[in-house]
Amino acid sequence: MLDTSHIPGPSLPTAPGVGYKPQHFAAILEDPGAVGWLEIHAENYMGDGGRPIAQLRALCDRFPISVHGVGLSIGGERPLDPGHLDRLARLVRWLKPASFSEHLAWSTHDTGFLNDLLPLPYTARTLARVADHIDQVQEALGRRMLLENPSTYLAFAETEMAEVDFLTELVRRTGCGLLLDVNNVFVSATNQQVDPVAYIDAFPLDAVGEIHLGGHDEDADDVGAPLLIDSHGRAVADPVWALYAHTIALGGRKPTLIEWDNDVPDWPTLRAEAARAGRVLAGPAPAGALA
Repeated sequence: MLDTSHIPGPSLPTAPGVGYKPQHFAAILEDPGAVGWLEIHAENYMGDGGRPIAQLRALCDRFPISVHGVGLSIGGERPLDPGHLDRLARLVRWLKPASFSEHLAWSTHDTGFLNDLLPLPYTARTLARVADHIDQVQEALGRRMLLENPSTYLAFAETEMAEVDFLTELVRRTGCGLLLDVNNVFVSATNQQVDPVAYIDAFPLDAVGEIHLGGHDEDADDVGAPLLIDSHGRAVADPVWALYAHTIALGGRKPTLIEWDNDVPDWPTLRAEAARAGRVLAGPAPAGALA
């Protein structure tokens, strides 16, 4: 286990950021608006060169960069892929990002890789495995990582503890930080018919180094109950904005990312979403908590 007690945590500015998309490269440099930092998906930048790396080098001269992994399969039953971890460590060494994060999810089974972020049962056995994998990542990178809460659609019968308790114990065991995805909280709470405000109230907000906001799609299940899909393909919904304001009121201002990965809009639209987050961060802290 890496001793993280003397390692600085994520150093993103307390400002809005956006997930970087190459089609926005020129517009970001010309008029970033309220955007103070950018996030990239690690797996898009593990090559040796070419336009993606050249653009990233230009951007990191202007903006703090957060690296968000989507392929480590931290929750997978098999060992972490050493080749993937080596490529990630190489990226982190030269980029020196302000933050690195991954998902509490799994994508691997036997020798296969599933192009999805799948949820886990919250058991003592899973907790030990995920903690071991976090230790391995932090050792390889030489830095404290952030772990993101998932969006879920069903609960596991074998689950032994609440998600918040599971995450809190991971922080205690590994010294990692947390990435709080507020949209994921709202999606999961709606799908499982629990209170999203109570989830936020119980969350270890002092361990949060970054917040994510994104859009979701609305559907219904087989019996007509609401079913939300974490799509990252539209603007942040008003109830998610309200939950975000509650989070900031409770835990203080945090670096906040707008995620928009599908049906990506033009730069002014994305910049406007970041500006809305910036108004929450820059204005007076919202008074009190949501009822």
